[in-house]
Amino acid sequence: MIFKNFSKSFYSLLNLNFSLLKFSRLNLTLILLALFFCIPVVIVCGSLFFPAKDIWTHLIDTVLTDYIFNSLALLIGVGFFSLLLGVIPAWLVTMYQFPMSRYLEWAILLPMSMPAYIIAYSYTGTFDAAGPVQTMMRELTGWEYNDYWFPEVRSLGGAIAMLSLVLYPYVYLLARASFIEQSICVLEVSRTLGCSAMDAFRRVALPLARPAIIVGLSLVLMETLADYGTVQYFGVSAFTTGIFRTWFGMDNSLVAAQLSAILLLFVVVFLYLERRSRKQLAFHHTSNRYSPLLKQKLKSSSAFFAFVICFAPLLFGFILPASFLGEWAISTYSEALDIDFYILLLNSLSLAFITALLALVIALFLGYMNRNSHLFINRFLVRFISLGYAIPGTVIAVGVLIPFAWFDNRLDEFLTLHFNFSSGLLISGTLFILIFAYLVRFLAVSINTVEAALEKIKPEMDEVAKTAGMSHVNIMRRIHIPIMRGSLLTALLLVFVDVLKELPATLILRPFNFNTLAVRTFELANEERLAEAAVPALAIVIAGIIPVIMISNSISRSRPGYE
Repeated sequence: MIFKNFSKSFYSLLNLNFSLLKFSRLNLTLILLALFFCIPVVIVCGSLFFPAKDIWTHLIDTVLTDYIFNSLALLIGVGFFSLLLGVIPAWLVTMYQFPMSRYLEWAILLPMSMPAYIIAYSYTGTFDAAGPVQTMMRELTGWEYNDYWFPEVRSLGGAIAMLSLVLYPYVYLLARASFIEQSICVLEVSRTLGCSAMDAFRRVALPLARPAIIVGLSLVLMETLADYGTVQYFGVSAFTTGIFRTWFGMDNSLVAAQLSAILLLFVVVFLYLERRSRKQLAFHHTSNRYSPLLKQKLKSSSAFFAFVICFAPLLFGFILPASFLGEWAISTYSEALDIDFYILLLNSLSLAFITALLALVIALFLGYMNRNSHLFINRFLVRFISLGYAIPGTVIAVGVLIPFAWFDNRLDEFLTLHFNFSSGLLISGTLFILIFAYLVRFLAVSINTVEAALEKIKPEMDEVAKTAGMSHVNIMRRIHIPIMRGSLLTALLLVFVDVLKELPATLILRPFNFNTLAVRTFELANEERLAEAAVPALAIVIAGIIPVIMISNSISRSRPGYE
């Protein structure tokens, strides 16, 4: 009996040790993965400890003030107009019925598929001095160029307008989701207490939606800081253009990294303010009852103004630039659709698909670890990895290229010295670091989507499967993945489109003689060959429409009681 009890205890101890060993290996994998993905941030922040006094003196005396002023002006301007274009249409299409409101619900999101640098090219080609609008004005009136005033497209104000037109959907997206999920009973009570429709919106609905709106605004501001193509094309001196000039113009990677660190500081401040505001503005719905969302039908002038307010962002943010691109594409497609275009298309699609697939696999691993482990360190590391989405592509590119280029150079020196053999650029000249930078930048998209899907699966289902003898891998493969199929496809498509649109990281890290649709569009536009840039630009826009429609449909189904 004693031997039998000892045997049971011994085997229990072995099983416990094996579980701890397995658990520690998984946690070690998570820690190593987190450390690997935080390399760019560590390198950029570490650059601040190395002196570069002479160049900084030159920057302070010449351009640093412009970088700070223009970046702040962009943030204030784009933030204001994004709130204006995002919140009011979200409220109107959610609570009211007017002509085309059913279609505008999802159509207002379409500018999200239009990269800012592409809309900048299309408006410049149409409204610049040599464009068809001003040319026609001069022909009809007989004026010369200096005889009249016309808004300058390539300016700080133009950059604010372009960025606002493509970034406001972030605010619209989250504001509409919040309005849809609000209890209609709360709004009805406010109306019985004497509030007008405007007062109910201003005093009840807007405060309840404020946390979601602030999250959307923070995304807009971070995307504004991350933009390179628009500000560079418009000649606006911002931090992203300064990083490029310092790196490639002054051939100084250290100061470029230090400028990246200052830009990263802006991002950290916004993240902190966003987190703090969510804690302070945690408004709760005062009713758990959800009546059907019956939209009030607007008539005559009210319906017309509601339609104009909601249609205007769509018109200027998608319809007009897409029509400009379509007109140019029709006139140039026969020359543009050559073998080089299909190579660019293959390069872009391959990069996007590989990155999206890797991001999905890593997100599944991280999300499943969080689900089965309640350790604080696991949640912290996953959140830390997710911060990459808030870091501009330029900063990530600088942080990626410096360590891998250093490793390649040291390895080459060692092999040349001891073996008389040159290894060349094994890593920094390949697609590996480009895909790695994409993963650092966009992994958060997959992680958030996968975790949201896992939260909807009851833990009791896992327990039942374990009692049936299923392993964790089989539970994920046979239960979780089939249930989450729609969410996984959404995560895959979102990362896919984000990679297709990514410009600054691709410009810095792409291998020699390797191009993508985004880079080719940027190069052609910089050479003032806007008509030739239309075909690759349209390819990027069309690829972005599908996820936008899927997101809109998922928001429409998010209201409790939706059937």
